[in-house]
Amino acid sequence: MSDTSPGSLLIAGSIATDHLMNFAGRFRDSLVVEQLDKISLSFLVDDLEIRRGGVAANMCFGLGRLGLRPVLVGSAGEDFADYRSWLERHGVDCGHVRISESKHTARFVCTTDPTGAQIASFYPGAMSEARLIELAPIVEKVGEPFYVLIGADDPDGMLRHTDECRQRGYPFIADPSQQLAFSEGEQIRDLIDGAAILFSNEYESHMIEQKTGWTADEVLARVGTQVTTLGADGVRIRSKDGVDLTLHAATEVTAVEPTGVGDAFRSGFLAGLAWGLGHENAAQVGCVLAAYVVETVGTQEYSFTAEQFLARVEASYGAEAAGAVKPHLSVVR
Repeated sequence: MSDTSPGSLLIAGSIATDHLMNFAGRFRDSLVVEQLDKISLSFLVDDLEIRRGGVAANMCFGLGRLGLRPVLVGSAGEDFADYRSWLERHGVDCGHVRISESKHTARFVCTTDPTGAQIASFYPGAMSEARLIELAPIVEKVGEPFYVLIGADDPDGMLRHTDECRQRGYPFIADPSQQLAFSEGEQIRDLIDGAAILFSNEYESHMIEQKTGWTADEVLARVGTQVTTLGADGVRIRSKDGVDLTLHAATEVTAVEPTGVGDAFRSGFLAGLAWGLGHENAAQVGCVLAAYVVETVGTQEYSFTAEQFLARVEASYGAEAAGAVKPHLSVVR
């Protein structure tokens, strides 16, 4: 990050690869209902696509594209070398990623048939060692954090990072996302209580309320700012200091594939805050970055110039918004 940065950005969460295949037939034609207890199937697939993923890696990539230098905090396997090189070329500090001595990087393997039916497996692998990572030694090397974002990861690792942030006074962002479905109310309360920012989508926000037993106002009382993404409808931001706004999504978007859109929004929003922008302008940056991802197959395959990004901000949110963002785009990679 630049010398004018307010501090380091530590992004903790999953690092993974997706192995995606397509089967030309239909799974249901191969299933014998009376023999499901003895199922043994093999499918000849047409292709294999390996995509980079993991919420922390996706967010770091987006921040790097906008010219910041985020610090990736997570656990990967020895097979991380090529992925590390990719991220480092795009401005991500990978020097503090824990490399497992026995496990591969987390992996999602999925086969899809033409009807959209899927057979998938998720191997957490090295992600389970995130619980062994301590933040303080990283902070000693990269400087006091502007924020520590704690995204979906090994549950024990998420709790450890959250507790350490509270103990050491690091401002943290709660972003439990996919882990909400597998977490009980007490664990969710531990993950979000005291966060400077809580990220979720609209469905997840209701799940948080249901599982914690807190009302929407009680959730907000326990965090500084709640940022709720609304898909094609944009984003809603509420804070204890009176901010209450809903921003429409970027315009003129040709949606292709939604995976990673939420991660990209978070990247843009955090970049805006790190630049010293207010919530609305930061959300505008997030929405425009999210538009690039939804128009691309893959979570880290998008690219743009500073001029192109600024033009989309202006087209979606006007000249005043573009003027606020423009001074910070000179370092776009």
